[in-house]
Amino acid sequence: MKAMKIEDVRKLAVEEIPTKIADAREEMMKLRFQQVTGQLTDTSRLKVLRSDIARMETVLREAKRAAVEGA
Repeated sequence: MKAMKIEDVRKLAVEEIPTKIADAREEMMKLRFQQVTGQLTDTSRLKVLRSDIARMETVLREAKRAAVEGA
């Protein structure tokens, strides 16, 4: 799976982003277990997930800040 682009994240509904973050964190946890046990073959996936989570958290923070400032 490729990294999400910032445009793709911004197209998501604000309510959907926390669910996507939780899913990505769960996948990252599973990949970490695989890495520790020596079963992980694609180690670059960890970095991609970490970046995706950061992107989604940034967009979520921007949306919350815009809602507060717009209110």
